[in-house]
Amino acid sequence: MPLVTSTEMFKKAYEGGYAIGAFNVNNMEIVQGITEAARDLDAPLILQVSKGARAYANHTYLIKLVEAAVIECPNVPIVLHLDHGPDFETCKSCIDGGFTSVMIDASGKPFDENIEITRKVVEYAHDHGVVVEAELGTLAGIEDEVNVSAEDSSYTRPEEVEEFVSRTGCDSLAIAIGTSHGAFKFKPGTKPQLRFDVLEEVSRRLPGFPIVLHGSSSVPQEFVEKINQFGGNMPGAIGVPEDQLRHAAELSVCKINIDSDLRLAMTACIREHFAHNPGDFDPRQYLKPARQAIKDMVAHKLINVLGCDHKI
Repeated sequence: MPLVTSTEMFKKAYEGGYAIGAFNVNNMEIVQGITEAARDLDAPLILQVSKGARAYANHTYLIKLVEAAVIECPNVPIVLHLDHGPDFETCKSCIDGGFTSVMIDASGKPFDENIEITRKVVEYAHDHGVVVEAELGTLAGIEDEVNVSAEDSSYTRPEEVEEFVSRTGCDSLAIAIGTSHGAFKFKPGTKPQLRFDVLEEVSRRLPGFPIVLHGSSSVPQEFVEKINQFGGNMPGAIGVPEDQLRHAAELSVCKINIDSDLRLAMTACIREHFAHNPGDFDPRQYLKPARQAIKDMVAHKLINVLGCDHKI
């Protein structure tokens, strides 16, 4: 099966009350762990690449890794998506380079400028059979090239979504309801709570339209504790509760982005490995169990958070 767009995926997810996992990739072991979990669980999949990942691993290497995953997992529908495309040129480069979906993130711009930039990307993408995710509202947090302070973040205003979607022609919309990028999403001692009132009002105004949540890692405490136990220093790392993400998936959220949890699973495994095997120096000795840790974590997400297992 060749790479696909998310159009049919999102339609089925919306109607079925589940979400598709969009997992960030930047090396071979991460790609393998994610796709093997999806293959074993018959789950549709979005592999997404940030501008930072393209700079780190090289566009061509990443494309070929994903193409290999398509060959190895022929029954899994896979979307190759650009995460947080900062401008038209980056989106165009990915469209021309074989991506089937791109995100243009002009959410930090004024409303009309966001529309203008997004519409330009949509026109080019649609001419090439590629779908576009846009963003309205601004998430806080730090991850790759995204760096937004809490003071500069803002919830999505539901009264703007109809005009935005109508004028841009985007295919899905990322909204801000309280998630944030990175592993430190909430202050210690506070109760994380997403703004489901905002999500429900957006859904009422955009019936049947796929909504996206960014910054949706749950930051499993077993990974954080293991990292800290074996020499790390991540006090106060807190994520989005999984039950709230599952509830969002049951509503209109069709795509949930997960990146930090991949990093945490991999880092925790590698730190533990070296604590017990300080003489190891062959990367295969620690990357093989790290790949399995990613696979196990992704399988948990597909079943218990996203609800997209056995949906092919």
